[in-house]
Amino acid sequence: MDCFLGIDLGAGSLKASLIRRDGRCMASASSPVPTMRPFPGASEQHPQDWWTALRDAVRRVLEQAGQPTVAAVALSAGAHSSVLSDASGRVIRPAIMWNDQRSRAQVDRLKQTAGARIAALSGNSVSPTWTLPHLAWLAENEPRTIAAAQRLAPAKDWLRGQLTGDWLTEPVDAAGLMLFDPVAKTWSEELAELAGISTAILPPVVRSLSIAGHVTARAAAETGLLAGTPVIVGVSDTASEALGAGMTEAGMGVVKLATAATLSCVATAPEPSQVLVSYPYLPEGEWFWITGTNSCASAHAWLREIMFSNGGGAPLDYDAMEAAAASVRAGSNGLYFHPYLNGERAPYWDADLRGSFTGMTFQHGPGHFVRAFYEGIAYSLADIMRQFSDAGVRLRRLRITGGGARSPMWRQILADVLEARIELPETADASFGCALVAGLGIGAYTSMADLQTSIRIVASHDPDPANAAVYREGFDTYRDIHAALRDINHRISARERN
Repeated sequence: MDCFLGIDLGAGSLKASLIRRDGRCMASASSPVPTMRPFPGASEQHPQDWWTALRDAVRRVLEQAGQPTVAAVALSAGAHSSVLSDASGRVIRPAIMWNDQRSRAQVDRLKQTAGARIAALSGNSVSPTWTLPHLAWLAENEPRTIAAAQRLAPAKDWLRGQLTGDWLTEPVDAAGLMLFDPVAKTWSEELAELAGISTAILPPVVRSLSIAGHVTARAAAETGLLAGTPVIVGVSDTASEALGAGMTEAGMGVVKLATAATLSCVATAPEPSQVLVSYPYLPEGEWFWITGTNSCASAHAWLREIMFSNGGGAPLDYDAMEAAAASVRAGSNGLYFHPYLNGERAPYWDADLRGSFTGMTFQHGPGHFVRAFYEGIAYSLADIMRQFSDAGVRLRRLRITGGGARSPMWRQILADVLEARIELPETADASFGCALVAGLGIGAYTSMADLQTSIRIVASHDPDPANAAVYREGFDTYRDIHAALRDINHRISARERN
């Protein structure tokens, strides 16, 4: 029986999932990956730790599944994180991660001197997330690192190279470097010059569904995979996850309730704006747009810790919190939550915004705060959905992923606020999506549409008309509160910095 292995490198762990062609998961395992923060705003990881985690996770998955023969492997990882190696293949320094903020000064200068040109060539607006400013920071602060670098590889491509010995990338992760012209499908000499590097150190770009190579004898001995197993080039984690959720057609989007909350959809072309981020997608020639808010599950954990502890002991579990909100009506009796606990990304891109509960009275109890929290995240997503509407995209059906997707109440509130059908897939994480990419790459699935047979929807929620009417009015108030508190938030933030 065909089975496919998907491997995803996340921000704090690596996960491997083994699935059958029908999408049933045979086994999965995760291994932690440590992050280093050598100075404020920095976020780095050692690539060797990725390989250690991969070896551990893959061995455990194969053992759980009874040592099956794997038909193909594919990998994904967060975009914008890359590895620099010298002429011998030795990693020069730890990888700078996508959430690293060290390059703010370089970003400010790039925006002033070449912001419009970067957007025109790359399809996106420069920010500290992207690899181009990471490299510009290194060119200024670690010139010996840049001088010694002979090869650059996006994170998933470096990790795949440990399995096969290849040095390749594909359009999705190439675009994530902000050194690639995704329309011309070539590395940009102009963008590379802004980063302080030569395009000679950038890998060949091939199709995402190409076979990059085969598991070497050395890698087989370390992982338990069979030597000669085909390994597909793969895509980024976001593209893998969207694919795993079944985002294969126009009009369908994916909302993710994880540490942050994101909204993505199939697109027709790049959108060079600060609000919507554009990436190539599958099949080749397609695009997807994504944008998101800063705080979601992270804010949920914060609420649990500060408001739902039992007399200073362990906090209540999330099910108990949700049970407390079960009798609270839509609108939370006029209580509003703004999830700006770490500033905000889309649609405001304002690091000086602050979170708030507004409208509190003696009539509000614990359940009101839980429901207001769910509604606040939903309103925040409605705020960024306006950007999709402005781009001509109307989303009437959304697949939902992430840890927050386990909450039936949260899913229904999202359906009511966003006025869209919300569908919960049985499995939709990036390692599952990678496994589907592995099947696509060897032709086990004949088309993107064929993937839908492996994606099962286990719950769905349609908007409740009465609640949707409450939330349409509530959303106007939510935005009015944001506007009223914005300048106050900026003053508070300025005092904190001083």
